[in-house]
Amino acid sequence: MIYVTLPDNRERRLTFYLAMEEYIARHMKGDEYFFMWQVTPTVIFGRNQLIQNEVNLEYCRQHNINTFRRKSGGGCVYADMNNIMFSYITIDENVSLTFGKYIDMVATMLRKLGVNATASGRNDIMIGDKKVSGNAFYHVPGHSIVHGTMLYDTDMQNMVGAITPSDEKLISKGIKSVRQHITLLKDHISLDIEQFKQFTKDNLCNGEVILGENDIKKISEIEKEYLTPEFIYGNNPRYNIIRSGRIEGVGDIVVNMEMKNDVIHDIDIKGDFFLVGDIGQQIITPLRGVKLTEQEVAKALPNQLDDVILNLKKNDFVELLTK
Repeated sequence: MIYVTLPDNRERRLTFYLAMEEYIARHMKGDEYFFMWQVTPTVIFGRNQLIQNEVNLEYCRQHNINTFRRKSGGGCVYADMNNIMFSYITIDENVSLTFGKYIDMVATMLRKLGVNATASGRNDIMIGDKKVSGNAFYHVPGHSIVHGTMLYDTDMQNMVGAITPSDEKLISKGIKSVRQHITLLKDHISLDIEQFKQFTKDNLCNGEVILGENDIKKISEIEKEYLTPEFIYGNNPRYNIIRSGRIEGVGDIVVNMEMKNDVIHDIDIKGDFFLVGDIGQQIITPLRGVKLTEQEVAKALPNQLDDVILNLKKNDFVELLTK
């Protein structure tokens, strides 16, 4: 198997590495290729997943966590510089055989380090009864691509917070739950992360190729697709979000929003509040087509809302919608 090396060590987006897999599969001649990569905090969700059901977008915005879609199926994954992503490209096209071959290969490599690593299910590697690696798969013409995580270490709070409600109690509970099901490789081996990467390369590969600047340009062209709204959001159906709460002096408010790609398509407001103005013209119409963020919602709404709903302050309503 040939190891693919980049000509420099500069920081790149996760989408570059997804494009790099495609470039290798489509343009490089050889039976098997492999490379490892690391990224700044990023959530990557599967091809068929609804983003808003899988990713806590507000938490990600607050904590500078990138969000991207991949072309393989499977679930949502958090990655950062303390874990390692593996990419395996092969001419084999049988899903079961490719997964089995790759996972057995990695598990065998871990066992050489004295780790009790085994394959589990169709795409996981376990140490004992805890998961250390999860993998996903897809085809390009004539090739198969397997990519996945190797959980050397990670920011557990970000891992949980990026895909669950950002309430601190829920995050704390989520961390405890996740820690019961996953394990960190660093707790099982004496190698640091760079030593482990070198061990992996030495044990899985028997050759190396270094990409040139022309290769990088072609990869960057492929990457453009991964960065388009059509790719990131294109598979998202419309969905509904309900926001509700009691505002002192106003009453109970229940807001049902029909969403598409984080944008409000329609909105309905119910409650036991007192209506004193035209809610349709002054609130509902201005919010259609607006991205559901605190800044955009506040910009779209008039400054005075108490002449629409008795005693309603704009800040309270914006907070209700975007909490």
